[in-house]
Amino acid sequence: MTTQTTQKTYDVRTHGCQMNVHDSERLAGLLETAGYVDVNSVPAGDRPSAADVVVFNTCAVRENADNKLYGNLGQLRPEKTANPDMQIAVGGCMAQKDRATIVERAPWVDVVFGTHNIGSLPALLERARHNREAQVEILESLEVFPSTLPTRRDSAYAGWVSISVGCNNTCTFCIVPSLRGKEADRRPGDVLAEVKALVEQGVVEVTLLGQNVNTYGVEFGDRLAFGKLLRACGEIEGLERVRFTSPHPAAFTDDVIAAMAETPNVMPSLHMPLQSGSDRVLKEMRRSYRSAKFLGILDKVRAQIPDAAITTDIIVGFPGETEADFEETLRVVRESRFSSAFTFQYSIRPGTPAATMPDQLPKAVVQERYMRLLAVQEEVSWAENRRLEGREVEVLVATGEGRKDTATHRLSGRARDNRLVHFAVPEGAERPRPGDLVTVGVTYGAPHHLVADAALEGGAWSVRRTAGGDAWAALQDSPVPGKPAVSLGMPGVGRPAAAPAPAPACG
Repeated sequence: MTTQTTQKTYDVRTHGCQMNVHDSERLAGLLETAGYVDVNSVPAGDRPSAADVVVFNTCAVRENADNKLYGNLGQLRPEKTANPDMQIAVGGCMAQKDRATIVERAPWVDVVFGTHNIGSLPALLERARHNREAQVEILESLEVFPSTLPTRRDSAYAGWVSISVGCNNTCTFCIVPSLRGKEADRRPGDVLAEVKALVEQGVVEVTLLGQNVNTYGVEFGDRLAFGKLLRACGEIEGLERVRFTSPHPAAFTDDVIAAMAETPNVMPSLHMPLQSGSDRVLKEMRRSYRSAKFLGILDKVRAQIPDAAITTDIIVGFPGETEADFEETLRVVRESRFSSAFTFQYSIRPGTPAATMPDQLPKAVVQERYMRLLAVQEEVSWAENRRLEGREVEVLVATGEGRKDTATHRLSGRARDNRLVHFAVPEGAERPRPGDLVTVGVTYGAPHHLVADAALEGGAWSVRRTAGGDAWAALQDSPVPGKPAVSLGMPGVGRPAAAPAPAPACG
């Protein structure tokens, strides 16, 4: 089927972490600025079977990431054969890692670009079209901070803000530092200017992004910069919620805990990657903390923020992991009382030190341990969620969070602690919009979410309309309902000038 629109269409497909999701918003902004339109904005009857430009923003961390990419590229090959003018681009971490290999394995790909030059995409597409050959451009270091690029955000009421890119750690299982480069920090004033600009557009929740947010400030010599940044966000009128991801236990300091506890709009949720509970395995991973320090951080957080929900990442089956090592992980999981955990079976990532370590574990052993870990974490998550039954929670109403909402006649969103909440709207009551805040009573804690139907029996129910809800409502007649138009980028990366004007709330 061919499209009836005279404009060329694009489709950005994202895999991997929140950093990739945010990068994809930049890619969409670049393509819109270059004259393309989102394929989802084309009426269903006129929509092409494939967009004129399809961009894969890839991940190299997830298991089978390469198989997933080449499988997706293979599915597009017939479309490309039928329409030679169609263009396919591959960016992100897999592109940074595999480079020319992608074109060798999938010669119908037109453009390959890396993590450091997403701003080059429109020019590379044009060059590939003009030269009639694939264009591969991979930069080794960041030249322009992504926040300087135009953006088409996915949400009217929530936004990502990068405070840094890259990572200075050398974890043996991780390929991210070689793909994202050394840490580069933005100036606090530039970060706060972007946050304020988002709030002026109706955003009520901001998530600060970095590969290691609590080493923010390394470039300009202020080891307390991240805590100061959180406190400064608390001074921004209209900003309801601030989140951040991800910190590293080795660099997580008391001033950040104090900033979280003392800044009302910084949410009581924390993602603290454990990776393993075994001190021996942590050493082999080059994780510069041990289980006692990790548990001590959680104790300090809960002492100041009693209702904090703490999530984590765990790798099962790292090379050489013994049964005793794994039992240590289970012990720390039980003591940590994580609200949820992202659990991964270790798999070899070429280019990482762990890939060549001896004692790689058999798949069957890793799988068996993985299932035991899931069972323990499910038990912990369920117990933690059951403790919330009977409490009232404030929920930021969201779109796309509740897959069964239509069938259950509920709405969904996230509580302040980031737990997923499905809630009922009493008959005849004001119906909240995505971006609005509701207060509801929890009636049941399931392992992976909360149900809050108390309002049906006369329990807690209140709606607070917000600028986020207003922003969402104003976009219901846009080509993709609820999705904002392109906004211009913000400046700034690197060491501040010798005598910068200080941001009043961040000094």
